[in-house]
Amino acid sequence: MKTITTTDDLAAFCTWARSFPYVTVDTEFLRERTYYSKLCLVQLAVPDPSEDSAVLVDPLAGEGMSLAPLYELFGDPSVVKVFHAARQDLEIFHVDAGVIPAPLFDTQVAAMVCGFGEQAGYETLVKKIAKSSVDKSSRFTDWSRRPLSDAQKSYALADVTHLRDIYEYLARHLQSTGRAGWVEEELGILTDPETYRADPEEAWRRVKTRNTTPRFLAIVRELARFREEHAQSRDIPRSRIYKDDALVELASTKPQSVQDLGRSRLLLREARKGEIADGILAAVRAGQDCPEADLPRPDKMQDRSQVNPALADMLRVLLKAKSETYDVASKLVASAADLDAIAGGARDVQALRGWRRDVFGADALRLCGGEIGLAVRGNVVEPVDI
Repeated sequence: MKTITTTDDLAAFCTWARSFPYVTVDTEFLRERTYYSKLCLVQLAVPDPSEDSAVLVDPLAGEGMSLAPLYELFGDPSVVKVFHAARQDLEIFHVDAGVIPAPLFDTQVAAMVCGFGEQAGYETLVKKIAKSSVDKSSRFTDWSRRPLSDAQKSYALADVTHLRDIYEYLARHLQSTGRAGWVEEELGILTDPETYRADPEEAWRRVKTRNTTPRFLAIVRELARFREEHAQSRDIPRSRIYKDDALVELASTKPQSVQDLGRSRLLLREARKGEIADGILAAVRAGQDCPEADLPRPDKMQDRSQVNPALADMLRVLLKAKSETYDVASKLVASAADLDAIAGGARDVQALRGWRRDVFGADALRLCGGEIGLAVRGNVVEPVDI
């Protein structure tokens, strides 16, 4: 098992990799104690029978180690960069160097398009496609500690060696079924830099709360913004500052003093004093003082009072039928939120665009318009004209 620990060796491998049509890539990282992921290992493999066709790249080997040759490979348009469930890997590279590998292929997305079910796991694909197995015993080890054990190295390499067989199988299947464009459409989200931009102004949208009054949401927005900015500036997890349930509690109780913070049931002790306490109190005041015109408004697509529940249920049946017909993961076609939004009258929904419209969206709109119904014929549910 070759481990690359110098920039020169990495450059040599990346130069060699450019002679192949694709390279498989994976990473090992830690994020439990930081806001940004700490890259601990990069695994690379090319489609070659030699022993050195798969390598480990150790970015923690020393201060002189640079990933610049890897990033140059990522920018080579003649080499496809193959990942499985690429989002977190891509976030690491984008945060580190502003780089997003292209062209990109994500085997998890492709597997969902090719009928391998919802969120097809790597282990499942290794078993079904590569006819092998993966030893997951090293999955939750500390990848920042050195030296790495042989078990860790074997586990890490398996994440890119089997990926070669998986990629080639899925690429052939997509070509034969004419669905390569479906995957390309999905990868547009993964390759968009905006996907990896954690904007403190938008952090409040991730907080789940039943209270959607504009003034309450204004306080939630300010508390979420402060937490995000504080976490980013100190590179610590946002949960170390306060968790979502504590944030919602603070927005409800509207503390005005440190003494008020001391009565919180959910706030961490460290957040009841110092700069975090000051930030919380300032955020609450900012939310309370927010001008009426600048108050956040709840997303109408999330307003279930507008949803026709019977129609939403019929759309779910239609989605299941269509997904089975096309042998594609239903969650990839439309989410539960998409179905509720369509049933509520929304039309600017992802499920109504692109390949999804052909598979499901067009008939979903016809169902909403009363043009078609659903009929059961044996074990099959299918749309019928009315």
